Amino acid sequence: MSVPPRVVQLNEANAFLKKHPEVLFVDLLIADMNGVVRGKRIERASLHKVYERGINLPASLFALDINGSTVESTGLGLDIGDADRICYPIPNTLCYEPWQKRPTAQLLMTMHELEGQPFFADPREVLRQVVEKFDELGLTICAAFELEFYLIDQANVNGRPQPPLSPLSGKRPHSTQVYLIDDLDEYAECLQDILEGAKEQGIPADAIVKESAPAQFEVNLHHVADPIKACDYALLLKRLVKNIAYDHEMDTTFMAKPYPNQAGNGLHVHISILDKDGNNIFSCEDPEQNDALRHAIGGVLETMPASMAFLCPNVNSYRRFGAQYYVPNSPSWGIDNRTVALRVPNDSADAVRIEHRVAGADANPYLLLSAVLAGVHHGLTNKIEPGAPIEGNSYEQNEQSLPNNLRDALRELDDSEILARYIDPKYIDIFVACKESELAEFENSISDLEYNWYLHTV
Repeated sequence: MSVPPRVVQLNEANAFLKKHPEVLFVDLLIADMNGVVRGKRIERASLHKVYERGINLPASLFALDINGSTVESTGLGLDIGDADRICYPIPNTLCYEPWQKRPTAQLLMTMHELEGQPFFADPREVLRQVVEKFDELGLTICAAFELEFYLIDQANVNGRPQPPLSPLSGKRPHSTQVYLIDDLDEYAECLQDILEGAKEQGIPADAIVKESAPAQFEVNLHHVADPIKACDYALLLKRLVKNIAYDHEMDTTFMAKPYPNQAGNGLHVHISILDKDGNNIFSCEDPEQNDALRHAIGGVLETMPASMAFLCPNVNSYRRFGAQYYVPNSPSWGIDNRTVALRVPNDSADAVRIEHRVAGADANPYLLLSAVLAGVHHGLTNKIEPGAPIEGNSYEQNEQSLPNNLRDALRELDDSEILARYIDPKYIDIFVACKESELAEFENSISDLEYNWYLHTV
């Protein structure tokens, strides 16, 4: 990825500042391994300098654990003197932040080596390298995310979340009725501000759906013919949702499983592929008869166990799985079947696509899509057959076979020869090192349940 021409960049900055003379600050944003947005805030007058020369941030930004601490075993911290790399603006991502009291804009950045080439450990670069393999085939990826989240009260109960009081009724919701319109009304002002904020930021959010748990919702993003841009939108949507909810005196969580007895938060992604003439290569009346579709599905199913650490990157991620919550636990596919890992919607021949239903909302969208597209490319180029589609309840037909904990998922990823052809093994080493560090800290902690069970019993 070459750094965009400076003239084009400066024109973008000039046009934005002229349109928004009220803007005082600009947030420079870059997503770390966990999808957590980090960066710097600058004054308006410094924006041109950022477009001309970039900003320096340490390479260790991509070696941070979920608590923001550098994992030294990655080799990106003290081993290299915590040295800087340079971050450049991503074109067409400069936009207004509608939730700020002081007029502020935001700009996405991506990290490069000091010599100019992209920095291998930036998740956006990880995805770009996978997408490049489709470019070589003359194929374009269309992608769209569906993002689930909970609105939660700003006051926790003994450190645990609870649904927020309804601004309409003053009551805490307990409904588990999916698609219930009345529940949308309970938080209508907040939800409408999310959609309006997305429109203002150019994020193609076209619908909000009430999900199956109290104060749980899903935002649907419209598909775009640029998979990296689709991930940018998903990342910025999370930030928007959090800040708009906070303005309404609520918090949000994208934690995979915040409540023990309620549905978790998923991050579904829809994928179709266009040929050089703009035709959907998955288009068909009968999905079983489309070779490209079958082979793509076959590749994703084959690589799914090794992809799980990217799809479900945290200890909590694996608590989300269960038949009652429509979270698949085995590599499976089916036509218009929500009990499988890969659902093929076929409402019309032109709109046939793959809906990947495994990942949690806690996944980094760039890494999630990198893993899924690696499987698609592997399937297409090696003509992998997926077997027959599942009809009916897949949980009754397939035993759990995907990794059901983070340690096993990391082992599968570390051992995968296929994913190592698509994702730089150096990056896989860094990812595994960070997650193993988190896992070790988790396993060294003593839970309240252990004290309740054992302190006065054994």
